[in-house]
Amino acid sequence: MQVCVLGAGIVGLATAYELHQRGLAVTVVDQAQPGAGASGGNGAQLSYSYVQPLADAGIWRQLPKLLLSPRSPLKLRPQWDVHQWRWGVEFLRACNRRTSEQSTRQLLALAALSRHHFDAMLQTEALDCDFSTTGKLVLYDTPAGLAAAGRQMELQRPWGSRQEAVSAQRCVEIEPALAHYQSRIAGAIHTPSECAADCLKVCLGLQQRLAERGVRFVLGARVHGFAREGRRIVAARTSAGDVEAQQFVLALGSASYQAAQTLGFRLPVYPLKGYSITLDTPDAPGTAPHVSVTDAARKVVFARIGRRLRVAGMAELVGHDDSIPPARIDSLCKATSAVFPGCSNF
Repeated sequence: MQVCVLGAGIVGLATAYELHQRGLAVTVVDQAQPGAGASGGNGAQLSYSYVQPLADAGIWRQLPKLLLSPRSPLKLRPQWDVHQWRWGVEFLRACNRRTSEQSTRQLLALAALSRHHFDAMLQTEALDCDFSTTGKLVLYDTPAGLAAAGRQMELQRPWGSRQEAVSAQRCVEIEPALAHYQSRIAGAIHTPSECAADCLKVCLGLQQRLAERGVRFVLGARVHGFAREGRRIVAARTSAGDVEAQQFVLALGSASYQAAQTLGFRLPVYPLKGYSITLDTPDAPGTAPHVSVTDAARKVVFARIGRRLRVAGMAELVGHDDSIPPARIDSLCKATSAVFPGCSNF
């Protein structure tokens, strides 16, 4: 059977890898190079235990500050877009305790499955992707924030999540680079088993392995529709010509909505825009973290990937605007200077 995977990000490539492992003929199509989208500059943390949905009951009390504060990590740009408003209503409907707990349980199961397959793939393929298992600290600046995180931790415990609440002093023992920041920390949730990796390197490594084994790549080809015979899809229409297959996988990220729309499906998917910077780490000990760190108040994550530090954060609902405002990058730089001043080599 011939399968066409649309999208050469981490999801598309991992899907292509699994399909090839099962003996199927695979073609991967993307408008750019592998990992060129969100896979290329994401937070780099493999956070298998941090699956609390964004749509949580607690969002209601945070919403005014998130939407109105000029320093908010969340930005909403309302548009004359029915899809945006429909998605927003569906998101708010999910912001209740029952739905959040149900989603948490399902996401933990999915994360465990993802970890199993990713670890097996790394062991088999020996990809050079700066992989590490150094754990993760999520920092809270108020006792109330820490208490809420503790309740989420206890909720997840029966479902296999292994975490612990730790003091500010213990945070510094786990990650000495936080020593100067200790006074700003009320406490943290520590997960020793969490990992980090360079997602772009994973993508490029997978592409190389798959191409060597006969998987076909059609890159630089934009998908603009599908050819059908009756109710059956027989080809993806691309700028490089038709790509025929018996089965098709949509792995186009937020662009999957438009692709599915041409087939008459409405996927509940809307783009969430974030930003990242990647810094070289200084040689001086105790300046750059080895443990992954998330500053919950700033909504910024830090991950060590080899001799580099990935800093990522913010969340913007601005449609498909891919511009990079300097103010957002400046916010990441300021967060880095505050939490890890020894890494402020901008």
